[in-house]
Amino acid sequence: MPHHPARRGKIPLYLPKGFIQQNPAFLIAASFALVILTGAVLLTLPVSSREGEFTPFLNALFVATSATCVTGLTVYDTYLHFSLFGQTVIISLIQVGGLGLVTMTSFFYSITRRKVGLRNAQLAQESISADSRANTMKLLSMVIKVTFVTELIGAVLFMPVLIPEFGWYGLYMSVFFAISSYCNAGFDLFGMLMKDGSLIPVQHNPYFLTVVMLLIICGGLGFIVWQDLLTWKRKKIFHFHTKVVLVTTACLLVGGCVLFLIIEWSNPATIGNMNFIDKVVNSMFQSVTCRTAGFASFNQTEMHDTSKLLSTLLMYIGAAPGSTGGGIKNTTALIIFMTVISVIRGDEDTTILGRRVSHGTVYRSLAVAVLSGMLLIVVAAVLFKTGAATTMVDALYESASAFGTVGLTCGVTANSGPAALIAMIVEMYLGRVGPVAFALSLVMRKRTPASRMRLDPEAKIWVA
Repeated sequence: MPHHPARRGKIPLYLPKGFIQQNPAFLIAASFALVILTGAVLLTLPVSSREGEFTPFLNALFVATSATCVTGLTVYDTYLHFSLFGQTVIISLIQVGGLGLVTMTSFFYSITRRKVGLRNAQLAQESISADSRANTMKLLSMVIKVTFVTELIGAVLFMPVLIPEFGWYGLYMSVFFAISSYCNAGFDLFGMLMKDGSLIPVQHNPYFLTVVMLLIICGGLGFIVWQDLLTWKRKKIFHFHTKVVLVTTACLLVGGCVLFLIIEWSNPATIGNMNFIDKVVNSMFQSVTCRTAGFASFNQTEMHDTSKLLSTLLMYIGAAPGSTGGGIKNTTALIIFMTVISVIRGDEDTTILGRRVSHGTVYRSLAVAVLSGMLLIVVAAVLFKTGAATTMVDALYESASAFGTVGLTCGVTANSGPAALIAMIVEMYLGRVGPVAFALSLVMRKRTPASRMRLDPEAKIWVA
């Protein structure tokens, strides 16, 4: 192998020419790992803890991973354990993790300069490719502006509730909750009212819960949809992807709300003792927060197992592509669902709203769903076998929460040992970066020539 001397004053990087451009998944994964490690080191320092003591590195790594991957699972109550500095580190990781992945993926999808977008990756959507640097920068500028403007509005809406109650710290709390809500992170600062209580202290405040829900939904729609919404006045038409996301999101939110309302109606440990308005609001909140937000307005441990399984399904599906949320994405779930419907009907092709979905998109959607499901089950098995979870339902629930970067918990995380924590750290990281990196690698991979595909002998296998 020839020797390539390093240039003076520079550290040699033994990567093939064009490696980063052709492998954006590597850059995304590496950058997130670097942010997580940096955050973990900062959270380990005594200045980050309220008691002025060192935080064990594994615990700090878990919190940093949860914040950067906008999950919300934590081994500590954020307010009770971390100082103002530590809280600031956490909310900074949330902002970087939520906005960073969106801007990076939008950039790489744009510079491909081909009609690939997210549709050919896993979404069956309109292309978002930019044909010039100016269009790419315009797209990224839109993502950043929408994020900060939405978070600013959210902070202002929180202030009338938090400032009168907590004074100037309420101003900081308003900003914290706005970022945590929009980025679908699920971290809260209500530890002074109830340890590990999340939003249970405000479960009877429809205004506060509604603001949180709106921010979660805004962050979960995805930058592709926001770009379409902001340019609708000029174009007077929505892209197919936008229609699919909006319809799917509405169906999941309303359907989840109705089911939670029915299942938990008479459960005194959740919503059973609430009045009708609070029951509806909290049921809708549960449906929304399962979209990868992670806030809880009632005790998740006391839910019926049926509700836990429903929550697990919603967390597994997650939010929309290109959003601050996680999961396999609602468009991927829709493609798989419509593929099943097409098979039942005896159709050769998968169709959504009268549009045919390419076989390649269906295959990639299935690959994402199967690989994600395998990861979820493996981690659930680890949680159950290590004793962190007492039932397999709770193990699946917690695993889905970690994979979908949700943050809801049945108390499993608090009881987890080193092995379980490491398993969830890996799952949170892969759950946030994995699906996007996998989709990008498929998009930018050269296709097999058609002539070679035609020469392959056809396999005949019975499946039923």
